[in-house]
Amino acid sequence: MTLIERYLFRQILGPILAAVAALAAVALLSQGLRGLDLIVERGQSAWILIKVTALALPQLMTMILPIGVFVGALLSLNRLHTEQEIVVCFAGGMSRWRVISPAVRIAVFAALIALAVNIWVQPLASRTMREQLYSARTDLAATLVKEGEFVQASKGLTVYTQSIDQNGLLKNLFISVAGEDGQTVYTAQEGRITKNEGKPVLLMRYGSSQEFAKNGVLNFLSFDEYAFDLSPYMKNDVYLRYKTSDRWLHELFFPNLQDQWEQRDQLKLLAEGHARLSAPLYNITFMALALAAVVGGGFSRVGYGRRIAGAAGIAAVTRIVGFGILAACEDSAWLNILQYLVPAVTAWFAFRALFRQRVNRYVPVASDQGALMPSAS
Repeated sequence: MTLIERYLFRQILGPILAAVAALAAVALLSQGLRGLDLIVERGQSAWILIKVTALALPQLMTMILPIGVFVGALLSLNRLHTEQEIVVCFAGGMSRWRVISPAVRIAVFAALIALAVNIWVQPLASRTMREQLYSARTDLAATLVKEGEFVQASKGLTVYTQSIDQNGLLKNLFISVAGEDGQTVYTAQEGRITKNEGKPVLLMRYGSSQEFAKNGVLNFLSFDEYAFDLSPYMKNDVYLRYKTSDRWLHELFFPNLQDQWEQRDQLKLLAEGHARLSAPLYNITFMALALAAVVGGGFSRVGYGRRIAGAAGIAAVTRIVGFGILAACEDSAWLNILQYLVPAVTAWFAFRALFRQRVNRYVPVASDQGALMPSAS
């Protein structure tokens, strides 16, 4: 790149990075608010919430990056054109392609980054997030026990602990189990949730049990150590299944047809695979729309609000149509070609409008008559 092209590259890249960062911050905040139930209902730590929120970012980048490219490009190009820097480039003999090439390079780089994220980073992050959520959902220590609260973990089971230390040791336990044969109450000085022969148990120490039978008989037992079986109170329907967003690209295009779920949702997996490959094209499409809105028209001292609004409307409609086609592809495999055609055709029309506009090699000079004087060659 020449010196002026590097200058344009830096001037356009800065606002794009700022726009992407701002959108990412908003997306992370929204995702964090949605995940507050991990702390409120599941009793997880703030670190788990931060980790899960951060792991959701790669999937959100599919939406964030093209919008950031579009907004940042509009801001920078509008400033450059309003301050006549682009007009000076044309007056200095630069072709339209040389003027827009820094912006196109940025769009291509953004598309390549988005492609890499969609193929490798997103499935890895989504899988890790799904496993973290599964671990939180099946965390017995968090769902059965809350410090200083009586928790009815399931029908007939009530658990109370006075305190929980940093190592997960439960102190001053109270457990009430109500069944058809009567009620049993356990008290213990301390306890810990662990596994015995692969089954989750609450290992209690230095306590006693009082069993009240229906016939009125009271059975009292003191113990130094007692393992209370928790497996009957676990949700048997909770199991880890990766969603389409968690799958690797080869798993989307070549699903395991022996699996009933993958066989039934084969078209859905295929649509997700093509969406991963076609979504990066929107970075180039949105950049083309921004260039057509600002550089594609003549110089205007009053701004380019109408053209920018039109480009924003076209960008929004294009992306909405893309989402609609993605949903339709879950029923018809042949529609997947449209996932590529929609951004590609929109970009083609934008570049066509951009290069169809005749280059004005005159620099507007302020005067009473507003005359245009040719620049020095």
